[in-house]
Amino acid sequence: MIAEMTDAPRQSSAILLLAHGTPDFLGEMAEYLSKVTGGRALPQEVVEELQHRYAQIGLGETPGPEPPPLTRWTIAQGHLLEQVLNAQALNGPRVYIAMRNWHPYIADVVAQMRIDGITHIKAICLAPQNSRTSVGLYRRALLAAAAGLEVDFVAGWAEHPLLAQAFAEKLWPVWAEACAQSGRRIPVLFTAHSVPCRTIMTGEASIAGARPGTPMQASPDPYPVEAKRTAQLVADRLAAVGFTEKDWLFAFQSQGISGGPWIGPTVEDTLKAIKDEGHTGVVMQPIGFLCDHVEILYDIDIAFKEIAHELGLNLWRTESLNDSPILTTALAEIATGKYKENVDK
Repeated sequence: MIAEMTDAPRQSSAILLLAHGTPDFLGEMAEYLSKVTGGRALPQEVVEELQHRYAQIGLGETPGPEPPPLTRWTIAQGHLLEQVLNAQALNGPRVYIAMRNWHPYIADVVAQMRIDGITHIKAICLAPQNSRTSVGLYRRALLAAAAGLEVDFVAGWAEHPLLAQAFAEKLWPVWAEACAQSGRRIPVLFTAHSVPCRTIMTGEASIAGARPGTPMQASPDPYPVEAKRTAQLVADRLAAVGFTEKDWLFAFQSQGISGGPWIGPTVEDTLKAIKDEGHTGVVMQPIGFLCDHVEILYDIDIAFKEIAHELGLNLWRTESLNDSPILTTALAEIATGKYKENVDK
C-alpha cells in the first residue's frame, strides 16, 4: 500500500497500479522466472544468463539497501500519483501498487485492500500498450483476486496525449545534442518490448465482461499497433522543431532467450540497417517502458551500446520517464476519469 493511514475518513474506492515485478536479489531469479512463465521451468543457462544481466545493473547476491529500480520507481510513481490526487480532492483515493510476478503480489495487495475497506478498484497497468502477454495477464490475475469487488480495469492508454508529451520532453534535448555533436541529423529508434509471435498471430481473447463459460473469440493482439502508435504520437509532438517521418524508426527489443519466435524487427538488425544507410549514430527511446529496469539498464545501456560500438555507431538513450510530472498528470487523468480509453468492467 502506498497511502499511509490517517484519522480522516477515506474513500472506499482506490487506485491500483499494476507492474511486472522483479526479483530483489539474484538468488530469487529461478523462482521469479517460474512466475513469469506460469510455472514452466527454464534451462539453467537461461537462469544464469539473466542473473548475469541483473548483476550488471546492481542486483546482489543478497537483498540490497533499497529495492531494485523497477520496484523503486513503481513505488515512487504511486506516491506521486497519490500526492496529486490528494491535492485535487481532500482525502482523495488511496493508491496501491501490485506486481504480477513478484512481491507485492496482486493477490496479497487485493487482500489488504479488502481489509482496508476498499470495495471499488480502478486498475491502471504501467504498461500503456495493451497486450495479452502483459495487460491481459494482469487483468486475469486481478479479477481472480478481486472477486466480489467492483473493478474498473484500464486495458490500454497508448494514445494519451500526455504520455506522448512526457516522452517528447525527454527526447528533444537528447536528439538535439546528438545532432549537434555529430554535425548531422541522427535517427531516432523507438522501441517496445517484443512479445511471442503466437500471441500476435494466433490465440484467443475473452469477451470483455462476458459471463463464465461464454465461448472465446479469436482476435488480433493490439500490442504492435498500439506500440507504433505511441511512437508516432511522440514523433508528431516534435514536428514543430523540425522532426520528420524520415528521422525515426521502430523496433522491438528484448526478445526472449528461452526459445520460440518473437516479433520484430529486432534492435540488432535495425542498428545494422542504420549503419548501412551511412549514419554515424542513433538515439534510442524505449516508449513501451515507464521506468528504468533491466530491459533498459542492461539491454540498451550495455548490450545495445556494445553492438552499436562494434558497428561504429554512437548510441544515445533518452532518460526514462520515472518520476516525470507529466506522466503523473497522465495517470491522474486516467484515475479520475478525465481521460478514458479501453476501460473494462
